[in-house]
Amino acid sequence: MKTVLKILKILLIIVIVFVAGIVTYALTSYKKTFDAPFPDITASTDSVVIARGKYLALGPAHCAHCHAPTSEIARVDAGEEVPLSGGFNFHIPLGTLYAPNITSDKETGIGNLTDQQIARALRYGIRRDGQAILDLMPFYDLSENDLRAIISWLRTQPPINNKRPDHEYSFLGKMVKTFAIKPSGDGEVPPTPAIDSTATYGKYLVNSVANCRGCHSQRDLMSGAYIGPELAGNMHFEVYDENGNIVAGKHLVTPNLTPEPNTSIMARWSQDQFIQRFRTGRVIPGSPMPWGPFSRMTDLELKAIYKYLRTLEPVWMEVPVGIQEGDPDV
Repeated sequence: MKTVLKILKILLIIVIVFVAGIVTYALTSYKKTFDAPFPDITASTDSVVIARGKYLALGPAHCAHCHAPTSEIARVDAGEEVPLSGGFNFHIPLGTLYAPNITSDKETGIGNLTDQQIARALRYGIRRDGQAILDLMPFYDLSENDLRAIISWLRTQPPINNKRPDHEYSFLGKMVKTFAIKPSGDGEVPPTPAIDSTATYGKYLVNSVANCRGCHSQRDLMSGAYIGPELAGNMHFEVYDENGNIVAGKHLVTPNLTPEPNTSIMARWSQDQFIQRFRTGRVIPGSPMPWGPFSRMTDLELKAIYKYLRTLEPVWMEVPVGIQEGDPDV
């Protein structure tokens, strides 16, 4: 009996030492850095390029939805231009994430970053200090021209001194960041698509610019990994108020965007109804859908998106309805 107890004691000590080692490693290594090449991107002063960047940043790429001050969210919803001096605070199980100031301010914004550093952040998901960016800003597949255009427009923005806190990770966040988070971009650059109303351009907007997949596909909230059929909806979101605080007792659920006739809004809407929905704007308060920026999209681009969504493989995905279970944001 004493021998058994002695063995159990030794095993317990081994387990404790192992767990302590894992915890210590996570607490000291969650800021680990990664390497990736700096894209050969240089900002342009061409007015046409800058105009394209402005349209993308304030429209389908919806930068203002996170990077504008929360006090300006009503103007963002109205489709107005607001300074991107830092805004939303994401309170999630991994900790609190602060959308940074991306004006040209050299002290608190991106004024001291090179064009190539900004390009690497967008193309590979790596911060200026080498840490991986959580997969909330997936513009890895922007075409070369559109990436250049957005950086060119950002360079024209007046500097606004607004220091934002660095992300504050919980213990769980540090563990996940140490063992599960890595840069998401692979550096592959898609060809520059023709801007027209075809499904081809719609596919580019949906997958590379507007990040429809990021909300309309089920994801693991810890790692960000996709765990459900693409664009089939049923991703649950907590509702945030204008101060970034969670509204208790209510969730929103993203709708199915595949053309499945029984469970999808896409099977019921005509092209005109689809466009009109974007012109209507926000209907449900607290919805994560960036209706304001998306309202700036042209009819041509909305037609392209509609056509592409209609080409998707239909997926049966019942979305729960109700205040407690979730309100599909349509």
